[in-house]
Amino acid sequence: MVAPGSVTSRLGTVFPFLLVLVDLQYEGAECGVNADVEKHLELGKKLLAAGQLADALSQFHAAVDGDPDNYIAYYRRATVFLAMGKSKAALPDLTKVIELKMDFTAARLQRGHLLLKQGKLDEAEDDFKKVLKSNPSENEEKEAQSQLLKSDEMQRLRSQAFDAFQSADYTAAIAFLDKILEVCVWDAELRELRAECFIKEGEPRKAISDLKAAAKLKNDNTEAFYRISTLYYQLGDHELSLSEVRECLKLDQDHKRCFAHYKQVKKLNKLIESAEELIRDGRYTDASSKYESVMKTEPNIAEYTIRSKERICHCFSKDEKPVEAIRVCSEVLQMEPDNVNALKDRAEAYLIEEMYDEAIQDYEAAQEHNENDQQIREGLEKAQRLLKQSQKRDYYKILGVKRNAKKQEIIKAYRKLALQWHPDNFQNEEEKKKAEKKFIDIAAAKEVLSDPEMRKKFDDGEDPLDAESQQGGGGGNPFHRSWNSWQGFNPFSSGGPFRFKFHFN
Repeated sequence: MVAPGSVTSRLGTVFPFLLVLVDLQYEGAECGVNADVEKHLELGKKLLAAGQLADALSQFHAAVDGDPDNYIAYYRRATVFLAMGKSKAALPDLTKVIELKMDFTAARLQRGHLLLKQGKLDEAEDDFKKVLKSNPSENEEKEAQSQLLKSDEMQRLRSQAFDAFQSADYTAAIAFLDKILEVCVWDAELRELRAECFIKEGEPRKAISDLKAAAKLKNDNTEAFYRISTLYYQLGDHELSLSEVRECLKLDQDHKRCFAHYKQVKKLNKLIESAEELIRDGRYTDASSKYESVMKTEPNIAEYTIRSKERICHCFSKDEKPVEAIRVCSEVLQMEPDNVNALKDRAEAYLIEEMYDEAIQDYEAAQEHNENDQQIREGLEKAQRLLKQSQKRDYYKILGVKRNAKKQEIIKAYRKLALQWHPDNFQNEEEKKKAEKKFIDIAAAKEVLSDPEMRKKFDDGEDPLDAESQQGGGGGNPFHRSWNSWQGFNPFSSGGPFRFKFHFN
C-alpha cells in the first residue's frame, strides 16, 4: 500500500504506472542478484519512499555497479532521476531496462512519455504501440491508447506550425506551437522556432524566455546563448548581454560570432560603467563626454542613443546648465514622451530658468506615471511655491541675476544697482520716491541672496523677509520701512557713515 503524500504517491499522480515500482516484487532468481545487491535495492526503495532521493540514488548506483544486468536496479534508479527532475539521466536507464526485459511495459510506457515530452513523436509512438502489443494491464492499455492519440494530435499541430511559419504567418505559428509545447515541453527545436516567431512579431523578451529554455535542453547550445546575448544587446540590457555571450564562450572559446560580439559589448559596457561612476562623483561634464562616446560606439541601436541622451540630460540638469538640459531632455521626450527621468530633469532645468509653468507641467506629467516618487512630489510643490513667489517679489529678478548665480555675481550686481538707484541721484520728488522703493528692494535682495540660509529658504519658495511666508505671522518685513531708516547705509563698505562719493581710477 502506498502512503498518501509520499514521494511515490506524488509520482503516481503524474505517472500512474510508476506505482509499479512499489509493488514490483524482487525477482532474485530471475535477476541473479547477490545479497549485497538485494540489500541496496531494498534500502534504496525505503529511502525513495521516505523522500530521501539523494541517498536512494546512491543505493541504486551501488546496485547497478554490483549487477549491471539487473533491470530492476536500472528501473528504480530511473525513477529516482525522474523524481529529481533529471529526465535526461533517466532515459538511458529506461532504455537499458527495455533491452534487458523486452516485456517490461511500465518502463516502455515511461520512456514513451519522456520521448513525447522531448518532441520525439515517432519514437514515442513506437513505444506506445509496442505496449499495446505486449499484453498490457488494463491501466497500461488505457494509458498507451491515450498517449497515442495525443502524439497523433502533436504530429498534426507540428505540421500546421511549420506551414504557418513558412507562410510568414507567425501569429498562427505561435498559436500552434503554444499547444504543442504544453505537451512537448522539452522540445528545444520547437522552442527555438517559437522564439524566431516572437522575434518576427516584435516580442524579443518572450523569445529570450524560449531560447533560455532551449539552451538548457540542448547540450552545448552556443547558438542559443549567442541569440540571447544579441537580443539583450538590442534591448539595451548590455550587462545581461555580456553575461550570456560569456556563456557561449565557455562552451566554445573560438566561436567567431560570440567573440566578435563579446568585444563590442565589453567595450560598450566599460564606457557606461565609467560614465555612471563619473556621475556618482559629480563629474558631470566628463560623464556627458563618456555617453557621447557610447552613442558613437553603437550608433545603430536606438536604445543606446535614447539612454545616453537621457543621462546627458541628467548631467546638464545637475550641472546647472539649464539651456543644454532642456534641449537634450526635450530630444529624449520626443522619442519617449513618458520618460519620467527626462521629465524630472527638464523640470529642474525649467526651475533654474524660472519657467515655473513649464516645470509644473513636467512634474505633473511625471507624477501621472509614478505617483509615489517623493522627488517628483517635492519638486512639484517647490515649483508651485516658486510660481506663487514669482508673482510677488523675485530677488533674482530685482538684481538681474540667474537663480544659479554665484555670490560674487550677486554682490557685483547689487553694487551696480545700488549706485544706479541711490535716491540722492534724483531731484524730482516722484522719481526720488520711486528710487527709494527700488533701492530698498535692491538692498533686500542682497540681504537674502548673500546669506546661504535665507537664500535656501527663498529658493524653496519661501520669502524670508515676507511676514506672510513666516509661520506664526507677525514680525513684519524689516525692509518694508521708510527711506529714512536707510540713511547712512553704504553698500560699498562694512560700516561707517554713508558718503555718496565715488572715485574710479
